[in-house]
Amino acid sequence: MAKKITLAQGAGGELMDQLIKENILRFFKNQGTAEVPLTALDDAAVVDDIVFSTDSHTVQPLIFPGGDIGSLAVCGTINDVSVVGGTPLALSAGFIIEEGFSLETFEAIVRSMGRMAKKANVPIVTGDTKVVEKGALQQFMINTSGIGRRSPALEKNIKEVKRHRKFRSRWLLDSNLESGDVLILSGNIGEHGIALLSFREGYGFETMIHSDIAPLNGLMSMVLAEGGVVSAKDPTRGGLANTVNEFSEKSQMGILLNEDTIPIPKGVQSACDMLGIDPLEIGNEGKVVLGVVKEKADELLAVLKKHPLGKRAAIIGEATDKISGVALQTAVGGKRIVRKPLGDPIPRIC
Repeated sequence: MAKKITLAQGAGGELMDQLIKENILRFFKNQGTAEVPLTALDDAAVVDDIVFSTDSHTVQPLIFPGGDIGSLAVCGTINDVSVVGGTPLALSAGFIIEEGFSLETFEAIVRSMGRMAKKANVPIVTGDTKVVEKGALQQFMINTSGIGRRSPALEKNIKEVKRHRKFRSRWLLDSNLESGDVLILSGNIGEHGIALLSFREGYGFETMIHSDIAPLNGLMSMVLAEGGVVSAKDPTRGGLANTVNEFSEKSQMGILLNEDTIPIPKGVQSACDMLGIDPLEIGNEGKVVLGVVKEKADELLAVLKKHPLGKRAAIIGEATDKISGVALQTAVGGKRIVRKPLGDPIPRIC
């Protein structure tokens, strides 16, 4: 019997990683000369100093506490361009609409996209619209692509890194971590996934927990202007656990996290305890994990806390050559291994 693709293979964890590496990348080898190529599996590619990223969005429900599929699509692509070290310039928007979909709902989502693009100062400049027969998909899907140029602050950032250690990269790649680098998280984790799951399933947690959807380009500009950042990634599908494991694998460096300092709201923790979900594995849509040289960690943390999206920022761990993989120093004094999740425990959240 022929093998079939499962939902878990699109959920951002280990199974999706295998699908990409074994069933996609091998057909795209040696195509082009990108400085940050597809095979790097970072959040965006770089060609001739132009940063380029694309993302498709299948979230259900389409509208949820704190956002909708439209604001999610805009922010998701802006953030992918930003965390590599790009300044987002423009977006495309591709719509696939099921026949019979509510025109009122469609306009509400598109209006939301326009508001978010204006807020982030990244216009939507081109797009495509398709309508398919009823039953061909679940209501509505969006693809957004984004382009950006090299951030003006990136050179200053790299010079600051080089004051403290060797650094050969021109971009903020997952593979840039070295022993002693510090990890900073820009704020609370778990809000997007729990808000959406609760609203979808009727648990009621969304009355106190809203999605964290937000564009990160302004925050990234601030931290790059301060300098000292070597890696950056937004912890979306697979959550913080997936992000730090990607850092570890690509940098070939161990990572030790501190459970006490990871900002997890009480409502998120309570929901996770009830549902048997690890909050480290829940997707977020308005947070960034920064790898920074240790000499700049406190200054960068202070800069983050001055930004509205960074008020709950915290130093959550460090890269080390004394362990392999990712471990969590627990509140009771022990350590546990943090593995890359097989898939996101909450499907269809982005």
